[in-house]
Amino acid sequence: MAAAAGTWAFSLPAVQKMKQRLLQGGSATDCLQEAMADVEDDEETGSFVIGRGGYPNKDGIIQCDAAIMEGWPGRFGAVGAMHGIGTPLAVARKVMEDSPHSFLVGDGAVAFAKDQVFTVEDNRSMMSKRSTEAYQEYLEKGNSLKKHDTLGLIALDIYGNITVGVSTSGAPFKYPGRVGDSPLPGCGLYANKEVGAAAATGDGDKIMCFCPCFHAVLLMKQGLSPMDACQTVVQDILQRTGKENMFELGIIAMNMKGEVGAASSVSFPYCIWSQGKDYVEQLMQQSHQL
Repeated sequence: MAAAAGTWAFSLPAVQKMKQRLLQGGSATDCLQEAMADVEDDEETGSFVIGRGGYPNKDGIIQCDAAIMEGWPGRFGAVGAMHGIGTPLAVARKVMEDSPHSFLVGDGAVAFAKDQVFTVEDNRSMMSKRSTEAYQEYLEKGNSLKKHDTLGLIALDIYGNITVGVSTSGAPFKYPGRVGDSPLPGCGLYANKEVGAAAATGDGDKIMCFCPCFHAVLLMKQGLSPMDACQTVVQDILQRTGKENMFELGIIAMNMKGEVGAASSVSFPYCIWSQGKDYVEQLMQQSHQL
């Protein structure tokens, strides 16, 4: 049973790409990386806080975070605060496959990317007209942007392998070197080949305090459906923080049957597909209430 899922409505083309490649017999990891790269390297989707055309930090530099995790034990790679690379998830995969480490950040991540023959571009070519104008407005008027639209993708292939990946350019105008929840295992993503996988999106500085993706996969391991697992995770955080202190959080989870669930603290569109369906569905998860 092949299946694919993505966070937010803008994941639709990526989930469609994964559907096509999975049906051709592609591996979960290959399909996810290809679909993610299409979005990361397109400056038009940069407005969704991902890759090329994303929003820079307060010094005007785009620094990206990305991670990939396979269901097999120990299969994880991530980069954080990495500049000059249009496809950061591809570098994260190289960290997983061709490095003794699991997580590289900043200049070290860039140096590793160079060693792996990635082209490191200057910041000007990573910026779009829109992100340049937004940064100029930030400098002149102090206007901040509250955007948290990390792209998270989950792919389950016909061989029974599951992979989850996330990519983001991070909070607009963040402090240089800031890393959010996205590339942190258990926080922005998690996978277990016997259970399933989960991906989160939202306010990363808050999300990382709760490890929601590990929690969701653990609940599925205990027998909950993906939907019930996600709902339980958000309910637990709501109860702990209180409604007045709740932050933006969306989470999707998939089990090894290809079933998908979601929950969120805001209205949260997501996209899903499973083998046997001719099209990708776009669903809306309403905000969770205490």
